[in-house]
Amino acid sequence: MSSLKERWKITSNWQIVLILFVFSITGTSSLFVSKPIMKLLGITKENLHLIPYWILYIIIGLVFYKILLLSFGWMFGQFNFFWNFVSKTLRHIGFKRFFSE
Repeated sequence: MSSLKERWKITSNWQIVLILFVFSITGTSSLFVSKPIMKLLGITKENLHLIPYWILYIIIGLVFYKILLLSFGWMFGQFNFFWNFVSKTLRHIGFKRFFSE
């Protein structure tokens, strides 16, 4: 636990519990959100080949994962941790100019 606290720059074990809980509910929730969004956009397995369908499903899932991560992080009082996490992730994939270090 102490190595996680040092790595994540947090102070209590309770924060670790909250952060792990937020990660777990976010992963599950992003899957439940992605399917209705794809249906809303008219993207189904019937009207699109399976490979582009799954690629779009993953992309939409990742976008909503970030949004839900910040939302749940805010709800559980860990917004700063998750803002830093999301901004670091986005910097790594090429959005450096939008997020300062």
